[in-house]
Amino acid sequence: MPPAKRTQRTRAYDPAKIRAAVLAQFDHVRRCVLTLTPEQLARSTRLGEWTVLELAAHITMAMRSVVRGAEAPAPAARELSLLEWPLATRRFAADVDHDTREIAEAAADTPGALAGLYEDIGGRLAELLAAVPGERLITTRFGGVRLEDFLVTRTVELIVHTDDLNDATGLAVPYDRQALAACTRLLADALAVKAPGGSVEVRVPPYAVVQCVEGPRHTRGTPPNVVETDPLTWVRLATGRRSWAQALDGAHIHASGERADLSAHLPVLG
Repeated sequence: MPPAKRTQRTRAYDPAKIRAAVLAQFDHVRRCVLTLTPEQLARSTRLGEWTVLELAAHITMAMRSVVRGAEAPAPAARELSLLEWPLATRRFAADVDHDTREIAEAAADTPGALAGLYEDIGGRLAELLAAVPGERLITTRFGGVRLEDFLVTRTVELIVHTDDLNDATGLAVPYDRQALAACTRLLADALAVKAPGGSVEVRVPPYAVVQCVEGPRHTRGTPPNVVETDPLTWVRLATGRRSWAQALDGAHIHASGERADLSAHLPVLG
């Protein structure tokens, strides 16, 4: 009888640190957006046809989803767990694109509208996070989700799109350490869900270590198949911003062992 597959355990996150991280990273982005000129907002990004304006609009939408979800009546049941979220995002890509373009078009028509949107959402988000308990179920496009779980997914949205913003503008918007840690860990755990197993150890110091990929399971000593990279490279790999070959060619990955090729399992987030 073959051994039973391991189930990836949901990692525990400190709710207070996650709330602080979401607010801090959104504020980093807000401060950047307030400095952008019309020429910078019109620049292209690595996100298909989106400009910087649409990218900035999308970030507000990602945070507005927390506010709207908590303000709506609580759903009857939890329909999505934290580890299910990364693989569920692809189903809603068209809806996200449509909603983002609507927000961007509205902001483009009124001077100062984008800055006002950031100020409004930032204030409402801070008030909400100070008042609503993390275990409360909220309504999202993915279904009923615990607020504390949804906030972890928002660290992914914020870190990934902060990196997109830096890439498009040449600015250096900071990455909040706690937000980067949570983003890195969730995307690493998502890989272990997508490619379950114990033959490859993936290390993203100082934040995450997971085992994945079917094959002989390592139990002692130095693992025969190891992949190691830094947090931002991992975020770019896990979200398709950088290919496995590009990261290898740039010496941003150390991979050893005959199974230490994750290209078939990446990205993990649409």
